[in-house]
Amino acid sequence: MSELNARQPTLQEIGERIKSPLWNELCGYIEAAYGVQPSVEYSKCSGAPGWNVKYKKGGKALCTLYPGEGCFTALVAVGQKLAPAAEALLGSFDASVQKTYWNAGMLCGTRWLMIEVTSPAVVRDVKQLLALRVPVKSGKKTQSPQQ
Repeated sequence: MSELNARQPTLQEIGERIKSPLWNELCGYIEAAYGVQPSVEYSKCSGAPGWNVKYKKGGKALCTLYPGEGCFTALVAVGQKLAPAAEALLGSFDASVQKTYWNAGMLCGTRWLMIEVTSPAVVRDVKQLLALRVPVKSGKKTQSPQQ
């Protein structure tokens, strides 16, 4: 897999590396619900250097997906304005997402949630957090974020 670190991988190569139907589900949902296409970018961040997949809508970041071997992590930012709505939903979230939320420190008034996507329940929770950031238009033909 080191050759993927030396050059920009394709989305197909990233999907093959992850080997998870959760990846396809979340990416497909974001693309359909928000009408956006991902961009593959390289991050030199010391915590997770490497290629990632970013989704933006109208110049606003929706989320960034960090691929791993057989897994992936979703970065979703929850700012001060969205915190009350996010916290109202937390009781229905997977325990791992709740723990991630409360353990995420505040930086400039924002919680940067690095959510390890491990189950359909976690995918559902990420969808709900994304819908808080940028609501899905009702005319889109997708599953609701609650599903």
